[in-house]
Amino acid sequence: MSLHAALTRSFRDALTFWLPVSCAGCGVVDSDLCRGCRDALNARRIRRPIQPGLSVTSVLVFEGVAARVIRAIKEEGRTSLARELAPALDELLRLSVPAGAVLTTVPGTRAAFRRRGFRPLDVLMRRAGWRHERLLRVARATDDQRGLGRRARRENVGGAFVSRPIAGGTVVVLDDVVTTGATLAEAARALRAAGADEVVALALADTPRRRSFEGESRVIET
Repeated sequence: MSLHAALTRSFRDALTFWLPVSCAGCGVVDSDLCRGCRDALNARRIRRPIQPGLSVTSVLVFEGVAARVIRAIKEEGRTSLARELAPALDELLRLSVPAGAVLTTVPGTRAAFRRRGFRPLDVLMRRAGWRHERLLRVARATDDQRGLGRRARRENVGGAFVSRPIAGGTVVVLDDVVTTGATLAEAARALRAAGADEVVALALADTPRRRSFEGESRVIET
């Protein structure tokens, strides 16, 4: 962990000691996540196409409580909240990872790791009790995806990832949040280029969109 990340974490720990804990979902005092907000994290499967031949399956909608909890982990360092998302992530993986498949995650940038001092997906996976292989790495720097449209996002991440060699078979790639699907599509491209026969794309949360590749996001199981 970098010195900056260590100091940031120490500062957050000090604040936690002196200031009352508030619910990440609604702000009520003295609870990391209140019962009502915890109930809002119940999994429901969502599947939508992101490019020809590739769809992404998620279990949360990235809005309301789910969005606030994920942001609290990623932007505020409240990693203890990963336990609240673990049941939904475990359900997603149990239902979506085929027998014999290799499970991997979309890699974060070095800058993001230095800033946070941890990798959010690694924390979530540990809390959910799943292990994964580090197949992908960032091959070139990209701009922040926030605020970019679908086409700009696709161009921004084009060629951003490379993968270790893969001896065929199915690879499941997981991201925390899917918006347009450009990042997962690029990850799938890199995995296929490295030898994967099939790629399954997953994301913990799906960002509501007016239109996806072939239409709106569709809940297929509640």
